[in-house]
Amino acid sequence: MSLKKILFKVTHWETWHYAAKYIPIAPVWAWYCLRARSIWFFTSSNPTLTFGGFHGETKSEMYEQLPPGSYPYSVYVRHGIAFEEAEAQLANSILEYPFAVKPDAGMMGFMFRKIRNRDELREYHQKMPADYIMQQWVDYPLEVSVFYYRLPGQLSGTITGFIKKEFLQVTGDGISTLDRLIDNCARARFRLAEVKSKHADKLNHVIPAGQPYVLSHALNLSRGGKLVSLEHEKDKNLLKVFDDLSLYTKQFYYGRYDIKCASIEALKQGKDFSILEFNGSGAEPHHVYGNGNTLLKAYAILIKHWQILYKISVLNHRNGVNYWDFRRGKEYYKKANKHFKILKQLDRATTV
Repeated sequence: MSLKKILFKVTHWETWHYAAKYIPIAPVWAWYCLRARSIWFFTSSNPTLTFGGFHGETKSEMYEQLPPGSYPYSVYVRHGIAFEEAEAQLANSILEYPFAVKPDAGMMGFMFRKIRNRDELREYHQKMPADYIMQQWVDYPLEVSVFYYRLPGQLSGTITGFIKKEFLQVTGDGISTLDRLIDNCARARFRLAEVKSKHADKLNHVIPAGQPYVLSHALNLSRGGKLVSLEHEKDKNLLKVFDDLSLYTKQFYYGRYDIKCASIEALKQGKDFSILEFNGSGAEPHHVYGNGNTLLKAYAILIKHWQILYKISVLNHRNGVNYWDFRRGKEYYKKANKHFKILKQLDRATTV
């Protein structure tokens, strides 16, 4: 890594490795584990999500707990079935190309893809080592994240963060090849090999002037997405939408909604939106990145959210929701990490 890149990373804490950012405040998390007398205290936070939605929960179990029509039309494909069977599922659905595919249990956008034709679906199916979802491609122009929590017994909660996401993309100038545009893209500088591998067949193409070219359809920060604050848009109308969603099964207490919508105003009116995911107790409050926070301010926000998570978990525990025992949690966490490690490696090597 060049000196310029090293200096950039040192002075931009948002780009640090996950562990480097969280180790300094790890004692706070340990304190809550000690107070709850459980290393897995958070598993009672969202009672109907596996592991409290901290790690490894599936999209399918999450969608089952949301109002019909509030999430994209989805077809679930079991690992190990023949491609022809998956194709038959597609034929018996309302899905049409292009559509999205992603692991049922996924994270950080690993193996999220836009499938445009049968050959791409076949390649994805053959490479995917786990259950996956074929899902309606949502064309709404905005993707936003809303971090929400509600204390057990309360009918209204709190929105702590509201941000919008922007794609990792370049814009053509009618002269430069895609390869050159990627080299000059600051947000791609730390994942050049990965990005170029995925677009290897188009690197010598000249992108027309003014035309955007999306390098990653995964809008996660870890995949190069950009987060922009919408703090000024938070109001009672937005809160009502998420109170209603969270009270649908009365079991979503803490987490982050990732949503595509037609506009902010439409979302506030509870229309023209689609929930891509609800990330539970393991959800990171993305607004620590989108508001120009210092590292110390980000730490204060994270610790405040951990305090809320602890309080919700303890209240649910007192109401009869047991924490996972140590052995069960350890085995589950180990299995989930192994699964995600495989997905991460596959994502880097797969161009489809």
